[in-house]
Amino acid sequence: MPREMMYGEAMATAIMEEMKRDPNVIFYGQNMAMTERDPMLKAFGRNRVRIAPISETAEIGIAIGAAMTGLRPIVELWMSEFMLVAMDQVINEAPRLRYMSGGQVKVPIVLKAGYGFAAGWAGQHSNCIYHTMMGIPGLKVVLPSTPADAKGLMAAAIRDDNPVVYLHPYMLMIDSGEVPEGEFVVPIGIADVKRQGTDITIVATGWMVKKSLAAAEQLAAEGISAEVVDPRSLAPLDVETIVNSVKKTGRLVLVDQAPRHSSAAAIIAAEVAEHGFEHLRAPIKMVTALDTSIPYSEPLENYVLPNEEKIVQAAKSVLMRQVVAA
Repeated sequence: MPREMMYGEAMATAIMEEMKRDPNVIFYGQNMAMTERDPMLKAFGRNRVRIAPISETAEIGIAIGAAMTGLRPIVELWMSEFMLVAMDQVINEAPRLRYMSGGQVKVPIVLKAGYGFAAGWAGQHSNCIYHTMMGIPGLKVVLPSTPADAKGLMAAAIRDDNPVVYLHPYMLMIDSGEVPEGEFVVPIGIADVKRQGTDITIVATGWMVKKSLAAAEQLAAEGISAEVVDPRSLAPLDVETIVNSVKKTGRLVLVDQAPRHSSAAAIIAAEVAEHGFEHLRAPIKMVTALDTSIPYSEPLENYVLPNEEKIVQAAKSVLMRQVVAA
């Protein structure tokens, strides 16, 4: 039976359940296990739950070495930007070892980090850097948008024999939703149609899924049926589900919190242009952040980022346009 959980609680539940299931799962990071009252420390002890030094290079390097010996480390990195100082480990070490060893070495690590904190955290802590990782062979990237997906994708990430970057939107951490109890795994690389529709497809990632669903409600009030697709995984990307939706609706709006030219939306647009162009009845429209650092000012922050009104207007503009026959 499902029960109501907050997004953050769902992630923690998945980690605890997987640690109970598999004694090789370890969990460490900065600002963790700081007192004996820590629930994970009490449950699993300091051999499996540890505080780490303030060195992302060390944290991720240790995880790679531990994974190669048979452990399954989860590294709590808190902010995705903190990975930037350890990108050699993230994109050049962990994803390559299995390939370069001919499959003899597995690197089952989970790099858990929040991203896109649009709440006055300004330019260095509000970014969406998944474009730097989603094209790296051997590295998987997931972005759950609901509490249920947060739990299911965390379980899948921990069980995967490849390194997985698990990115959770800060703006969803206290959102609540129904989450299945007990063992629940969402396969990596399978998109989810969050809302069925017939007039237009909206593909959104992370926090933008929530905004796109709200926009779809507004469109429905005006007689427009919008289908909302959540890729959930950026690498691997479920192109088939997206293209099948475009086949049905003939129109596509892509919504991404990242700036236009460093967005997952740009990659999805390219895939649809190659694999679903003949089904498009109008040009693809992208709704992304503006090409600027996220400002500290709340009004400017709102101006830079996508919102429900921008999504609604983009959908209407696509619906008004028709492909002109050559």
